[in-house]
Amino acid sequence: MIKTTVTNKEIWRIAYPIMLGNLAQTIITFTDTAFLGHLGANELSGSMMAGLYYFVFTTLAMGFAVGIQIFIARRFGEGDYKRIGVVFQHGASFVLGLGILLFCILFFFSHRLLHVIIESENIYVAADEYLRFRQFGIFFVVFNFLFRSFYVGISSTRVITYSTLIMAVVNIFFDWALIFGNAGLPEMGIGGAALASLLAEITAFCFFWIFTYIKIPHEEYGMFQWHKMEPELLGNILKVAFPSMIQRLFSFGAWFIFFVMIEKMGETAIGVSSVVRSTYMILIIPGIAFASTANTLTSRIIGEGKSAEVMSTIWRVVKNSFLCSVVLVAVVATIPQLVLQIYTDDLTLAQAAIPSVYVICVATLLGAFSMTFFEAVSGTGNTTAAMALEFGILIIYIVYVFLMSKTSTIAGVWTAEWVYNILIGLISLVYIWKADWGRKRI
Repeated sequence: MIKTTVTNKEIWRIAYPIMLGNLAQTIITFTDTAFLGHLGANELSGSMMAGLYYFVFTTLAMGFAVGIQIFIARRFGEGDYKRIGVVFQHGASFVLGLGILLFCILFFFSHRLLHVIIESENIYVAADEYLRFRQFGIFFVVFNFLFRSFYVGISSTRVITYSTLIMAVVNIFFDWALIFGNAGLPEMGIGGAALASLLAEITAFCFFWIFTYIKIPHEEYGMFQWHKMEPELLGNILKVAFPSMIQRLFSFGAWFIFFVMIEKMGETAIGVSSVVRSTYMILIIPGIAFASTANTLTSRIIGEGKSAEVMSTIWRVVKNSFLCSVVLVAVVATIPQLVLQIYTDDLTLAQAAIPSVYVICVATLLGAFSMTFFEAVSGTGNTTAAMALEFGILIIYIVYVFLMSKTSTIAGVWTAEWVYNILIGLISLVYIWKADWGRKRI
């Protein structure tokens, strides 16, 4: 294995802002959960179910953005900066149409779908109220993903930090103001949480456009210029992005099914899993950030003609991811009760969630390995392989969740995260090690 020329400093330079950037949606979930957990278990569970349902739709935009990120990183590695703006424009045109389509589905069909999916009437009412406002965010989220892919692709990720801080401030303020009726604004309860999230997403969208217009050299990157549409280029982008879109749809769809099955175990089970999920989302932030870094570095290194360094680079990213994750896991595992009380003042609910918290602590450490290698598979440009790989594992995952939800405890169901991470990590490792991906051209 040839030693990588990528340093730890360079890995952290890319990963650290992404880590903060990944806080964007997590902070929205975190603050919504923290505030709504003090309103009641039904509001907490309703916002979680509606939020997960909403994220299933956003995964299509997320998957497309991964394809754009791979193209931009490859052009950046080749030094072909002018083409980056062309790729971005084609991406913007596509996500505009995608956003309109997804909104129409959310607006016209969600009311009935949620009623079929959610068994508890109380949780359904809360979820429907939450989605009534949140669904409008899809127009802005699709572009926010696109901008993040642009900045990750050119390894200039500090702007993601700024956007995250702005989103956090906006969301926290309006959660406080709109949920409880502070600062002279109406008391809206769960609807206020959804509206606060929408305002945060709009703010991030505006910030990205303004920052990019002011800071990115228009001529050098071909940004904010009209480029003739190239059907062949869009087709090539979709060839890479479409498997990633479907893969993420499967992945988040399975995650949603996971909670649907838990909801059928009772309102207590879904209440416990709501706070566990929010804790898990914080724990895996480093893993997700380093995985995205592995994706970008893999694509860039191949573009630079250094394919032989890919494996050693990924292992270096894994080590950094694991060390960072260990710190968070140690804190949560040491004081789980205090962490859970951030989300709920129901001591019985918090106590019931502790066994599941220990389960996700182990899953987080497994994910530091598995997510990094899996994203590296996509970074090679072979997103079809990544899609096929995850699809097979998700079938096993869903079957496991179903069986455990019928026969085990809540913590037992959460061990499905161990199964998923072990399988996806090992298979991705074998692919990077053995497959002939070095000749893949995009």
